[in-house]
Amino acid sequence: MGRGKLRIYLGAAPGVGKTYAMLSEGHRRVERGTDCVVAFVEHHGRPRTEVMLHGLEQVGRRELEYRGFRFGEMDVDAVLARAPVVALVDELAHTNVPGSRNAKRWQDVEELLAAGVDVVSTVNIQHLESLGDVVESITGVRQRETVPDEVVRRADQIELVDMSPEALRRRMAHGNIYQPDNVDAALSNYFRPGNLTALRELALLWVADRVDAYLTEYRNEHRVSAIWGSRERIVVGLTGGPEGRTLIRRAARLAEKGAGGEVLAVYIARSDGLTSASPKELAVQRTLVEDLGGTFHHVVGDDIPAALLDFARGVNATQIVLGSSRRKTWQYVFGPGVGATVARESGPDLDVHIVTHEEIAKGRGLPVARGARLGRSRIVSGWLAGVAGPALLAVALTHTDADLGIANDMLLFLSLTVAAALLGGLLPALASAAFGSLLLNYFFAPPVHRFTVSDPKNIVAIVVFFGVALSVASVVDLAARRTHQAARLRAESEILSFLAGSVLRGETSLEALLERVRETFAMDSVALLERTGDVAPWTCAGSVGPRPLERPEDADVDVPVGAHMALALSGRVLPAEDRRVLAAFAAQAAVVLDRRRLKSAADEARALAEGNRIRTALLAAVSHDLRTPLAGIKASVTSLRSADVEWSEDDQAELLAGIEDGADRLDHLVGNLLDMSRLQTGTVTPLIRAIDLDEVVPMALGGVPEDSVDLDIPESLPMVAVDAGLLERSVANLVENAVKYSRAGERVLVAASALGDRVEVRVVDRGPGVPDEAKDRIFAPFQRYGDAPRGAGVGLGLAVARGFAEAMEGTLDAEDTPGGGLTMVLSLRAVRGRAAAGATTAERLTPCGD
Repeated sequence: MGRGKLRIYLGAAPGVGKTYAMLSEGHRRVERGTDCVVAFVEHHGRPRTEVMLHGLEQVGRRELEYRGFRFGEMDVDAVLARAPVVALVDELAHTNVPGSRNAKRWQDVEELLAAGVDVVSTVNIQHLESLGDVVESITGVRQRETVPDEVVRRADQIELVDMSPEALRRRMAHGNIYQPDNVDAALSNYFRPGNLTALRELALLWVADRVDAYLTEYRNEHRVSAIWGSRERIVVGLTGGPEGRTLIRRAARLAEKGAGGEVLAVYIARSDGLTSASPKELAVQRTLVEDLGGTFHHVVGDDIPAALLDFARGVNATQIVLGSSRRKTWQYVFGPGVGATVARESGPDLDVHIVTHEEIAKGRGLPVARGARLGRSRIVSGWLAGVAGPALLAVALTHTDADLGIANDMLLFLSLTVAAALLGGLLPALASAAFGSLLLNYFFAPPVHRFTVSDPKNIVAIVVFFGVALSVASVVDLAARRTHQAARLRAESEILSFLAGSVLRGETSLEALLERVRETFAMDSVALLERTGDVAPWTCAGSVGPRPLERPEDADVDVPVGAHMALALSGRVLPAEDRRVLAAFAAQAAVVLDRRRLKSAADEARALAEGNRIRTALLAAVSHDLRTPLAGIKASVTSLRSADVEWSEDDQAELLAGIEDGADRLDHLVGNLLDMSRLQTGTVTPLIRAIDLDEVVPMALGGVPEDSVDLDIPESLPMVAVDAGLLERSVANLVENAVKYSRAGERVLVAASALGDRVEVRVVDRGPGVPDEAKDRIFAPFQRYGDAPRGAGVGLGLAVARGFAEAMEGTLDAEDTPGGGLTMVLSLRAVRGRAAAGATTAERLTPCGD
């Protein structure tokens, strides 16, 4: 079974009658004998719409309960089971009640279409997803229910349901849309004349674009090459010259004369990349045409008139605007020009406008000659080989007794012509061929010393020499050009490959990229300039080289990047072919700058988020974990001071013990908070000394019950380089954490062992353990794993322990305990030898911590 067809009634505004039109279509289908059912229609209490439901079969709705209310939604399963030919589904953009088959009604419609059911549906223009921001700016109301534009565009038929704002407001005032008590509010807010006019224009433009797309699709399918003037579409041919702005403005005025006129500016570049167009001028013209509501296009074609006409016919243009030729009068001997050719070949369906301007007959400017790329030294060498070389050769041959014959003499002169072509290009080679022919005639063709030739064979030989020399010079020059182009393209490809790689890797900093630009193009300085608006001053986002530029106008070369950014270079003027790669560098510089700013913003946001998280956790700690021991202390003190109760000595001792226990807990919590604050501000300065573990570790067990820990510290262990106070605090936090999570009756093991140049302290518990993915997370501040009770601390113990360990150049990691549980491994730096922990050792190790 094939896919069903979708027909949509697109409403310009609520109340224009799209549901009424859909139901009328349903009645027409039924009258023609089509199996048509109402899958879902919401009449909103409008009598005329409700009447239209009579005579149409309706599929029952699916009742859903949500937040204590019952809602009716389209029953997709019931419609599929009914299997009608046509289903009427209202409100395509509707959001279904949670618990429905699909989240959106258009997804329900997609199921019906996939099952081969034709669907007729409705939607208002304000519900199209792409127009959400525009509609909100017009009406002040953000549409929560939207449908993707692509869903509507895929419809087989779209019919606009339209009504003038005045008629719609009259319908509203008569109570045909909303209840009477809502009419005044609607007329003074959403249904204001300006809002309705703007929505109507949006709907007309959207449907017009869709019709245009249908027309283009039809022309392509039926290969229609003739232009159908359904709307004024004006193509402006640009050359990159200053007259382009005049042409764009003239085309914009022509487009304004006809409703719905469109301007398309096109620049046609040759496939070899050789162009005399100004990239800066093209960028200005692109901005101008976009500001006037048109579009800019870049087309590649060697035959400019043919490429221009193909583009115009491809977009179904009705007019072409060209400027009068800038060529001088004598240049017309090479052809009639682009304008005349386009006008001659455009045909009767395409009007061509030739617009006058101030640049007429001022010349187009010749492309950069190859000599400009060879350098002065090579040009001079080419002319010396082409002119001085034949003269010297003639002198040498006339002053020697060797009679080589005119054929060999010609070969010698031909070699100088080839050398001139290799060194200086075509012009020195042509001069060499002409000068060599004269010298052969004067010195070597009888009668000598005269410009006459007696033997016809010599005349032929000299003519052949000149022709061969000319041909060889042309071929050699062409080969040199191709070699130069190949080398240039290879360099460009390497540069572009570098840029692409830097984009993917995200390695290049802005300064490094600008330095690469300066080195690549041999410039003195490079600066990336930006400003906040069209009249705002320029600021330097990054620069390299001496005397960085402050304005693009002061640069020898500047490349615009967007509307308010430019890459400015000083040192020399670059040829046009270099600007293509320079534009890629400029775009990459803008990307690097954006990436740097985004990274900075992300870092700031991350820091703010971390600060907020810590503050939130601290507030939670203060509100509960700190108040709990305070409440116990307060209760015990209040009881002791009460005169109504006579406390025994045992009761007093118990209350005092409770006060002491609460004070100890407070001291521990506040200590951890202060320690974490010191770690985060970087103010922890350990005093590193050589210490035996058995002097420090037992002191760390004072905060836990005596029978809860087994201690295994061999006396043979090497000393460790630590801060005694930090180590004691770290081990105490680890042991308290292990005792807290150990099972009842299970003792915690604190053991130490030597491993190479490290000493490891292991705190082993038999508690529930921690999964691998959470082992690093438990060391973050304010983290308590699992179902730790609220009074069990603020989650700083392990974070402080790791911070102190790293401050002493140690590490703290979590491992699984064989058989179940968690093992904390504290690795410390061992001291070579068993030196006593005296003043000498302390002096030797103290600089490590300072």
